[in-house]
Amino acid sequence: MSIDDIPALNACLNAIATVLMVTGFVFIKRGNQAAHRKCMLSAGVVSAIFLVGYVGHKELKRQAAGVGEAIHTEFGGTGLAAAIYYPMLITHIILAIAIAFLVPRTFWLAIKGDLERHKRWARWTFPIWLYVSVTGVLVYLFLYQWWPSAV
Repeated sequence: MSIDDIPALNACLNAIATVLMVTGFVFIKRGNQAAHRKCMLSAGVVSAIFLVGYVGHKELKRQAAGVGEAIHTEFGGTGLAAAIYYPMLITHIILAIAIAFLVPRTFWLAIKGDLERHKRWARWTFPIWLYVSVTGVLVYLFLYQWWPSAV
């Protein structure tokens, strides 16, 4: 495995987290709290592993380039692709920052047994986390598969 394989691995982790989140949502709607808990905690672990991989990949790329600032991947798309990609990327980044607070807070409320507050937080956390996870996969596809930069 090389440094260039990490983005694909991270996209797979995001996809797995998405499946776990949706499955956990279905379980709680059916009243299966134990299965919901397992799915959501697993989604949290997978997302944490993704985050380590994402930050690690950025740091490895920075070190390989021998520069002091962060390295970003250029987007090769134009026109309609760019008109879709950039707003998606901006919302993805902003909401990913929010998720770093929302998910642990929502988990903490459930772990404490404060299920009413957990439900209120989860009504916001779940769709945002799902959006971030799905758009994470889409960002990968836009950058590395569909419109890679010529550079």
